[in-house]
Amino acid sequence: MKAAIFYAPHQPLQIEEIATPTPGPGEVLVKVAACGLCHTDLSYIDHGVPTFKKPPLVLGHEVSGLIAAVGAGAAWREGDRVLVPAVYGCGQCQMCRTGRENICERMVMFGNNVDGGYAEYMLAPAKDVVALPADLPLIEGAIIADAVTTPYHAVVNRGQVKPGDSVVVFGCGGVGINIVQIAAALGAHVVAVDIADEKLEMARKLGAQAVVNAKNVERADKEVRALTGGGAAIGFEAIGNPITQEQTFASVRNGGRFVMVGYSPKPMTLNSGRVMYREMELIGSLGCRAVDYPRVLALASSGKIKIAELVTARFPLDQINPALDHVRGGEGIRSVVMP
Repeated sequence: MKAAIFYAPHQPLQIEEIATPTPGPGEVLVKVAACGLCHTDLSYIDHGVPTFKKPPLVLGHEVSGLIAAVGAGAAWREGDRVLVPAVYGCGQCQMCRTGRENICERMVMFGNNVDGGYAEYMLAPAKDVVALPADLPLIEGAIIADAVTTPYHAVVNRGQVKPGDSVVVFGCGGVGINIVQIAAALGAHVVAVDIADEKLEMARKLGAQAVVNAKNVERADKEVRALTGGGAAIGFEAIGNPITQEQTFASVRNGGRFVMVGYSPKPMTLNSGRVMYREMELIGSLGCRAVDYPRVLALASSGKIKIAELVTARFPLDQINPALDHVRGGEGIRSVVMP
């Protein structure tokens, strides 16, 4: 099979022919239909963030496809349409036993701990792949696999957004834009902040009631506080940048929640005294619980959230490096590779 191989940081991925894996007991082989391109992969390629599996490694963790082969004991059939969650748990640790597989103590991530979806085929545990409804195209399944489920968990479970809540979202890329539309679908009043007019226009289309271009104002947090009557009830940071983390925190009212969704290896510089005196809640959010995948798929099937509009670029596998350049440049909302 053809695959894009990651050998080392600061090097382009190499397109090579490698052996197609064979599913073992409890595994399935997925013929990849689409794999979303994520900034997480750039953290390995551009910034040298180490992967748990040492290279060579196939990156990619936003996958949809068809079951191509079934290992012993796997309750799937060839041709079944599936999406592959970005991570899966051991099923045995305390977190897994309490329904929080997304923070499993022995969590496995595709394209990090094991080979991922920048390839024609990939292996996955049969217990973790999710059936994709017939009314949802495979390409939408790839977007849902991580770029929609992660925001759903952040909004519903971690941010606990309710109808009428004021919400601010800093960063309207592939994850942030879905925080916007899921919060709006729940009845929140959403303010979206970004530096790209194209993304802010999409945020409005998907339910934001106000937008702020941070390049055009002296202080984005001051604008947000004015728009929300003193500060948002819940703030989401979907970039992973210490500056926007500070701005998001400053946009949230007393007693509010600050939900960190964007990954950053850098330390935060929030004022702990302000956290105490304002009774702020600082909340991390990672991935999505297994129980929520059907709920997200139901939202997409019902049309309450839009998926097709998010796919702004498609690339064949042999164009993976230009595709990653596209992501580096911050172009579009969500790009996918289609092997």
